[in-house]
Amino acid sequence: MSRIEIPRRRRRLVVAAAVFLAVAWAVSFPRSPGAHAVNDPQDDILRSIGVDEKLGGAVPRDAVFRNAKGEEVRFGDYLRGGPALLTLNYYTCPMLCPLTLRSLLGSVERMKGIDLGRDFRIVTVSINPEDTPAIASARAGEIYAEMKGTDDPAARWPFLLGDAGAVGALTGAVGFRYRRVGNEFAHPDVVVVLTPEGRISRYLYGIEQDPRDLKMALIEASGGNIGKSTALNHVLLFCFQYDPVGKKYALYARNIMKAGGVLTIALLGGLLLVLWKRGQGKATP
Repeated sequence: MSRIEIPRRRRRLVVAAAVFLAVAWAVSFPRSPGAHAVNDPQDDILRSIGVDEKLGGAVPRDAVFRNAKGEEVRFGDYLRGGPALLTLNYYTCPMLCPLTLRSLLGSVERMKGIDLGRDFRIVTVSINPEDTPAIASARAGEIYAEMKGTDDPAARWPFLLGDAGAVGALTGAVGFRYRRVGNEFAHPDVVVVLTPEGRISRYLYGIEQDPRDLKMALIEASGGNIGKSTALNHVLLFCFQYDPVGKKYALYARNIMKAGGVLTIALLGGLLLVLWKRGQGKATP
């Protein structure tokens, strides 16, 4: 019996190995690209959303929207007097959009030296043309209830909605790609920083924003002309630079070295001047 069982076991091992090699070959070297691939709808959605950065581009200042009261407004009305942070969301979003908006409010309130309303605005626009003023007002009320110093919060942070044409013009201008999936929308999480002239200055990504990055982006968008200390803002612009890889503001080593070199030369010059004056004082008698 043992002489018969051993070859059978070997044959089974050989057959199993052959099947494994055949499957491995088929996976590694398919006969035709995509012939047996399964098209996952989730992959199509992920490929269709994103941000095509258009730094320096202009937003449609004359695009007509409605505020939470249903009144017609122009987008450019909210760019007067300082830079703005633009967020693109939709007001019936069950979880992600409220989370990002609350997170943005928390980051803004942790900034020092720059005040929401006095120095800049936040403008939220719904990407869903079917949103209504009542829905926008309800979402805005949730944020306004958490804002500190709530004198005219609608002027500090308006929640706008518009038709497909206005929404398409704005999202197209900033390179914001999104997709409707049933009753929901798949979209990226990004804050677009706008100059007072309506130019795109910076994109900040993620659900939670670093208060320092927000402050630097606003200072950069205004050319250093916001906040209580504009002189300090210009120093910050000199020392910090945006890192497009890390998506963060980081110390700019070259400028710091330049500043250090200038300071060293100034100190040496002052020391030489003092020594020269002392030498002149001793030589005079």
